[in-house]
Amino acid sequence: MSGAAPKVAAVTGGSAGIGRAICEDLLAQGYEVISLARRKAEIDHPRLHSLEVDLSDRAATGQAVKELVERFAPTTIVHNAGVIRAALLPDVKLDDLDALVDLHLGCAIQLVQGALPAMRAQRFGRVVLLSSRAALGLATRTSYSATKAGMLGMARTWALELAADGITVNVVAPGPIRTDMFYDVVEAGSEKERALAASVPVKRLGESADVARAVRFFADADNSFVTGQVLYVCGGTSVGSLAL
Repeated sequence: MSGAAPKVAAVTGGSAGIGRAICEDLLAQGYEVISLARRKAEIDHPRLHSLEVDLSDRAATGQAVKELVERFAPTTIVHNAGVIRAALLPDVKLDDLDALVDLHLGCAIQLVQGALPAMRAQRFGRVVLLSSRAALGLATRTSYSATKAGMLGMARTWALELAADGITVNVVAPGPIRTDMFYDVVEAGSEKERALAASVPVKRLGESADVARAVRFFADADNSFVTGQVLYVCGGTSVGSLAL
């Protein structure tokens, strides 16, 4: 149904980094794009809309989802928003774990539940969850890797439940990608950054555009035979070791 498929996409965390790159890429593909983030997406485009919301706040997210589906009825959901909360095991705070469960998992559930009636009415939907290479394990990432790994199981379950409705659910798992969040952990231009790039099998760090292209593949209406899959956009680090 490539010609008739509605091209309205909601992207969480669309104001910066990977989320912004995803918004720009989908706009270039002709989508109407709605960014949900704490800040307005500074993208000058007539088909770009911003809903400002703290997606770690369950009640605020619920209100934003209500507005989203009433105003735009998106049939493509890209859940990209995320934070790390790095800590070695002795220092892990359960409040951080709760916050990441709400943001990485709960928010995804709220978004897809809200969009589901429109998707089922159109018999078309695309859900893309942004996990992380860290889902395979990475030091200091207890809460982050646990919740990002949870996305994989959630996506596989939804893929089975929604396939008969024409809705696909897939996961893109990036890392290491040069974003502001990356540079919160690794100093820009540092020896650590150079060593990390050298340790990646393809010998470079990823860019936000690398991730956006993978999202575009899963969002494409023609890719209706691909669901429940995980695509690692990680320069080969998912089949080797990675030390930050």
